[in-house]
Amino acid sequence: MPNDPSPTARALRTLEILRTRPTTTADELAERLGVTERAARRYVGILREAGIPVESARGPHGGYRLGPGTRLPPVHFTQAEALGLVMAALGGRPAVTDADDLVGAALGKVVKALPESVGRQAALLREYASAAPDPYAAHPDPAVTSSLVEAVAHRRRVLLSYRSESGNAWEEEADPWSLVVRHGRWYLLCHSHRVDAVRTYRVDRIGGVRNTARGFDPPAGFDPVAVLEENLGTGWRFATRVVFDAPPAEVAPWIRPPMGRLEPLGDGCVLVGSTRNPDMYAQEWLARVPVPFRIDGGAELRAAAAALAARFAAAVPDHRPGSRPATG
Repeated sequence: MPNDPSPTARALRTLEILRTRPTTTADELAERLGVTERAARRYVGILREAGIPVESARGPHGGYRLGPGTRLPPVHFTQAEALGLVMAALGGRPAVTDADDLVGAALGKVVKALPESVGRQAALLREYASAAPDPYAAHPDPAVTSSLVEAVAHRRRVLLSYRSESGNAWEEEADPWSLVVRHGRWYLLCHSHRVDAVRTYRVDRIGGVRNTARGFDPPAGFDPVAVLEENLGTGWRFATRVVFDAPPAEVAPWIRPPMGRLEPLGDGCVLVGSTRNPDMYAQEWLARVPVPFRIDGGAELRAAAAALAARFAAAVPDHRPGSRPATG
């Protein structure tokens, strides 16, 4: 469909709205279409003239709905929707321009099925736009992901086979609460019955999923993204404790949840957590915080910070009067 929809295009959009929302009032339909209520009723009339049964129901819960047994035409895209789909695919999976890529092949079929007036710009974007690969992104097995999604939706406990980054492998029972995509990686947020605690597992490291007959109830009202972020900062091998000479309100904007838990301490605050990579913690996280601090805990983190400081000190020659220039 063109960007300035014709009456026919808006009628098809009306059909799409009624397909996704079984009962829609004239006011809601007008708002979704960006037209007046009178115009919305006119598009409903166009559908009826085309032989598509659109029923009307009066009363507080009334509105328009498609008649039973209605056979719908293929899904229709606007040009903006088609471009947005290609852009989202490129942003999340750079290899999507490759026809041999799973998502790339699927996207190619979608673009080819679009009318020329709609798909031409999307095809050009897919052909000529490039995306740099994300070295940290990981793409899990679609079959494993599908099994986990089904278990999350039906609240069924699963048996997982998992392999950690260090190569350790195990099997366990888990209650799958949610799947969260974070910075190109898929995580399973779950309650592990092996350790009786909340755990986050990389989905690309899950080798297999088997459903069980046992159900579970996820925590009421929990925020999956917030719980994941908080959990990523706990349970790692190397403990961390960093004291800041500033109140929590001044430090908090610079602290990411995986860095640990920020707590008040006298006139300042303290960051308590853990990490699997002290070098990364010092170089990528602490080095960015523009607030004076000292590392009170974690011998490994202290050593990583000292090594980083030595590197920067060596990178700045001593140019004081009378000092000798560095030689190499």
